[in-house]
Amino acid sequence: MITNNELKTIKSLKFKKYRDKFSLFIAEGYKIVNELYHSKIDTEEIYSTINYEKINSKIINELEMKKISSLKSPSKILGVFKIPKNNEKIFGELILCLDNISDPGNLGSIIRLCDWFNIKSILCSFNTVDCYNPKVIQASMGSISRVSCYYFNILEFLKKSNKKIYGAFLDNSSSIYSTDFERNSIIVIGSESTGISNEISKLIENRITIPRFNNNKYPESLNINSAVSIILSEFYK
Repeated sequence: MITNNELKTIKSLKFKKYRDKFSLFIAEGYKIVNELYHSKIDTEEIYSTINYEKINSKIINELEMKKISSLKSPSKILGVFKIPKNNEKIFGELILCLDNISDPGNLGSIIRLCDWFNIKSILCSFNTVDCYNPKVIQASMGSISRVSCYYFNILEFLKKSNKKIYGAFLDNSSSIYSTDFERNSIIVIGSESTGISNEISKLIENRITIPRFNNNKYPESLNINSAVSIILSEFYK
């Protein structure tokens, strides 16, 4: 049985201010919960409607699960995990920098892509969606346990960086297929709707684009997840 205090706390974790207050986030579904449970991220509590062999959980009924779930169709398991402190900022050779990415599903998919390409850290602007948003966690499919998101004033970060800076644009840019990429660099990806902000654009010396191979005006752009995937594949070829 779940207590009223537990119910209140878990439901509040849908909102960033309470995730910050309690330093907790939620994840749902066996694959994600199992991956996080066996990762370096500390577990606060696991709730499930059935017993799982390798997960120590608190058994609750389906009605209680429905009350704490963020999903329209609740799964049989929900985990509450502690947000890592990440006091030490660790960046690898290649840094992905996100400027005002607002869609949780997109950020979650980008985290998963970075995991695939072995990028351990993502630099996010303060107006990028919180990486512990439940929708981000669901879309990342457990990759949040291996990829760290750091929130910075990215304008100041880029000004101080000695790395080569690439920025993804729709026009007036060099094709990624004719660009000689340096691995020790930063890739800046902008907002889904407005692209990279003007102030940050001024710092980008190397403007890159994914060329469209048809002669039409449509589609106007690629989904941001597809664009990030294509760009990263060029860096690692």
